[in-house]
Amino acid sequence: MKKYLSFKEAIEKLISNLPPKWKVYRAKGIFNQVDVRSQTGEEQLLSVSEHRGVVPRNEMKITMFMAESYEGYKLCEVGDLVINSLWAWGRGIGISEYNGIVSTAYGVFRLKDKNLFSPKYLNYLLRTKDYVALYYMRSKGIWISRLQLQDKNFLDLPIICPPKDEQDEIVQYIKAQEEKINLFIQKKQRFIELLKEQRQRIINYSVTKGINPNAEMKDTGIEWLGEIPKHWQLRRLKNVAEVVLGKMLCNEDKGGYALKPYLKSKNIGWDKVIIEEVDEMWFSPKEMLTYRVKENDLLVSEGGEVGKTCIWKNELDECYIQNSVHKLTCFEDCLPEFYLFWMGMLGSVGYFRSIVNQVSIAHLTREKVVTVICLHPPLEEQKQIVAHIKTETATIDTAIAKAEREIELIREYKEAMIAEAVMGKRK
Repeated sequence: MKKYLSFKEAIEKLISNLPPKWKVYRAKGIFNQVDVRSQTGEEQLLSVSEHRGVVPRNEMKITMFMAESYEGYKLCEVGDLVINSLWAWGRGIGISEYNGIVSTAYGVFRLKDKNLFSPKYLNYLLRTKDYVALYYMRSKGIWISRLQLQDKNFLDLPIICPPKDEQDEIVQYIKAQEEKINLFIQKKQRFIELLKEQRQRIINYSVTKGINPNAEMKDTGIEWLGEIPKHWQLRRLKNVAEVVLGKMLCNEDKGGYALKPYLKSKNIGWDKVIIEEVDEMWFSPKEMLTYRVKENDLLVSEGGEVGKTCIWKNELDECYIQNSVHKLTCFEDCLPEFYLFWMGMLGSVGYFRSIVNQVSIAHLTREKVVTVICLHPPLEEQKQIVAHIKTETATIDTAIAKAEREIELIREYKEAMIAEAVMGKRK
């Protein structure tokens, strides 16, 4: 997030060197704060997305924190500005294109003169990095997750106002550029998907058929697996690794406990550990021995997208697991990297989905994990297969990384282009 030395300096930077005829108003001069409540709660429920602005909540696929009734929620109309006061610093703001209701924790603001502003122009303007930086500066709270932008602090902010016809031209220009950029991103994303499919095919074939084209084969009797090299063994996961399900959440010191970082299902990705946000909880000395993650342990998601597997490479000096994660410590004749690829293969063919109960939330319990089917080539052959996969996929991985970087750069360009256009820095 762009930071300034002071709020005053940020304002001066924002409104300096505006084109002729462009004006600046205080938000309180152009918005009325409205607080009209739903009598039934049956209107469409809306929420504010960091990436999309105001959208129907059911499009955000959120299932938690759902109230039993929405009676008394705030009504909003098309063209209203909606602000999540606790998330304004994270771009929780936008102009609504829907009639509906929003949480009572949201602020709803309505234009006094709809002939003065284009709602689409305002939506672009108020979601730029410069304005988000202002919300951050004007929010109050003890720590970042509790920062709140009070209504009066928003209403005191300056709003850049070009002539209405220029606003419309700016919106049309941005839309035309966005169409090109979005098409570019879609093509790159499809290219990445194809590369990942090619990569997975190499992995799947290598871990199920081996890399010796002349190997004698045998039928496993398993429809989705088919034939495997004759000298390979068919095992259950309990005969490949020691399986430990993590500790239940503990939010208090029960005497002699220590506060330690732990991983949960959201920290487990395919092939990589996600450590941007790692929470802490309390562990006893005995629990620390049981649940500590060691180098080359495999970590498997018990909930969420079940079966996601990554390998621990000491990303943190010390870390433990919660009971939404399994820890697999491979036996001596089992190479962790080989079984990382094996678990990825199982995920790609839908094996994990087939063995969990999905009547409600899917859970890959320990009882199910230990029975997971595994192939076991000789250890030396496992090493050869891993080396082969790394060699064959290296070029693909480079191409994927390059395409992902191109998407990142074009998104940065898009954000800069919008900011320049709505603030008069681009003709």
